[in-house]
Amino acid sequence: MRILLFLLAVLAAGPALSWETPQRGTTLRATLMDAVRPHAEWVLGAPVVFRVDDLRVSGDLAFANLHALRPNGAPIDPASIPRRPGVDNPFDWDGPQIQALLVHSGAGWSVMHHEIGATDVWWADPALCPQWRFVLTDTC
Repeated sequence: MRILLFLLAVLAAGPALSWETPQRGTTLRATLMDAVRPHAEWVLGAPVVFRVDDLRVSGDLAFANLHALRPNGAPIDPASIPRRPGVDNPFDWDGPQIQALLVHSGAGWSVMHHEIGATDVWWADPALCPQWRFVLTDTC
């Protein structure tokens, strides 16, 4: 009976164990940050570095939840953000927090969808689960 319960627990936890977090200093982590950076810099102004709040990779898919900062660790000043027609200032919403879904192909990692300053948990959309469930285990 214990073996059966153990196997059921392992099977139930399977998706939760399907992703890994690339460690600081690894090429994979740097490559993922480099894929997100141009999107952040276009909205927030360059240069930008990230504090990683959550980073998950499973095979060719990744989910990143990042907080943008200036390279010296200073918070981004809302007055320093370039104003562009049709682009919201993230400080009008939830600040320089960025979530991104990334996919790896032969050319490297690409951002498939991202939001900066989101006030909702957009990645919890059930339509995303079929493809992204292995990195969105807590929402799918």
